[in-house]
Amino acid sequence: MTGPVLRLQGICKRFGTLQANADISLELGAGEVLALLGENGAGKSTLVSILFGHYEADAGRIEVFGRPLPPGQPRAALAAGIGMVHQHSTLADNLSVLDNVMLGTEPWWRPWSAREGARRRLLDTARRFGLPVQPDARVAGLSVGERQRVEILKALVRGARILILDEPTAVLTPQEGEALFATLSQMVAQGLSIIFISHKLEEVLRVSHRVAVLRAGVLVASAPAREVTLAQLALWMVGREVRMPARAPARARGELVARLSRACAGQSRAQLREADLELHAGEIVAIAGVSGNGQSTLAGLLGGTLACVRGEALFLGLPLTRPIAALVADGLARIPEDRHGTGVIGDLPLWENAVAERLRSPAFSRRAGGVRWVRREAARAYARELVEAFDVRGAGLESPVRALSGGNMQKLILGRALRAPDARVPRLVVAHQPTWGLDIGAVAHVQQQLIGARDAGAAVLLISDDLDEVLTLGDRVAVMHEGRVSPAMAPERWTRESLGLAMAGSAVAVAA
Repeated sequence: MTGPVLRLQGICKRFGTLQANADISLELGAGEVLALLGENGAGKSTLVSILFGHYEADAGRIEVFGRPLPPGQPRAALAAGIGMVHQHSTLADNLSVLDNVMLGTEPWWRPWSAREGARRRLLDTARRFGLPVQPDARVAGLSVGERQRVEILKALVRGARILILDEPTAVLTPQEGEALFATLSQMVAQGLSIIFISHKLEEVLRVSHRVAVLRAGVLVASAPAREVTLAQLALWMVGREVRMPARAPARARGELVARLSRACAGQSRAQLREADLELHAGEIVAIAGVSGNGQSTLAGLLGGTLACVRGEALFLGLPLTRPIAALVADGLARIPEDRHGTGVIGDLPLWENAVAERLRSPAFSRRAGGVRWVRREAARAYARELVEAFDVRGAGLESPVRALSGGNMQKLILGRALRAPDARVPRLVVAHQPTWGLDIGAVAHVQQQLIGARDAGAAVLLISDDLDEVLTLGDRVAVMHEGRVSPAMAPERWTRESLGLAMAGSAVAVAA
């Protein structure tokens, strides 16, 4: 066909008083990669959800291959040739690759399954796009990169000709990322069209033909990728110049704050296996690794939510077995990986979330007659300080915190962790994926705050999938693979390639 394969015209969507999308018009050509960019809360997810049928637009229309797309119908989007690969795997771990690809493609009342035909289609598609796969392999045993390969094949086998990739390299090693880029080239060469959503601006310019930028629900820019710079993209996204933190070594390493000695915790592949690690005041120890290799267990152990099965875990010379409230009072600051699930309570107002970890402290409550009474005005005043100091936007103190975008929610959690009501500097900061899924402006803010905590004397443990972040912020860098922690060394002794190999479990020759 001539003309665009996808056309969005005048798309509008409002949630209450929030204008999520305002009169957005976009086109996607055959064999084109369109990068969709924007801050957290800019309207990208809403627009993609409308395209995929999860939401219905208040106004506007969508055409796919010249035909109107019925609104609010995911089945219609799939039938029209639109496929989506989400940030996190949606595969069933207990099923084989073939079973996952077939899931939902056959009517439940059919007395037989056309497995051999499905197997042939899967292998043919895998050969066509250079995506090798073992149909009978159980998904639970696949690496993150292999799972993503299956997700892409699942969409292609079902006839996707327009593919939406949401943060596709967020949890990949550098080597897996390179393999993905090679796959995208093959897909585009064979006529597929791709909408590429990412916060990594370097890879956006590398893989896309055109960029479209949303800000506050409005399309503010659309241009060929070859005609824009990283600085221009950041300016369009945020509306101001963004300065990322530069490599700044620690001034001096102070006292030992926390120590793991042959520590074991957790279960299965995600367990921690005989970990040795020391965290000193005034330094950032950065842990790299592919998600699911024990990082959550490490964060839980040092964050006081998991206990050692064997070995030793100490904070300020004492075992990490005290109640969470006591650990927080002693200077433990926690920035959890799952900000929605464990970082905040979505239905509670912003001010209650701001004091959630310190509600029993005298600053925010008192006991009288056997009952603990909340000092609401003090709590609200503290929350107001956090909102101003950490630039939390998008909701009032009384609004449910789920109304915040991901970036603003993370700023609130960061402020709660780093700014105690008595202004004391945290002794230990456990930051697990603190910038995951954030836009460039929010990333710069979070990273600068972690550097500030280090320079004020805190020991910081940074667990991140982002190698640029690890190498920029880490005063010492270690790698986790299958629950084991490598020795922590100066970042200059690592390269991106050696880090990627270590993340994949290979023995590496560390750069001198």
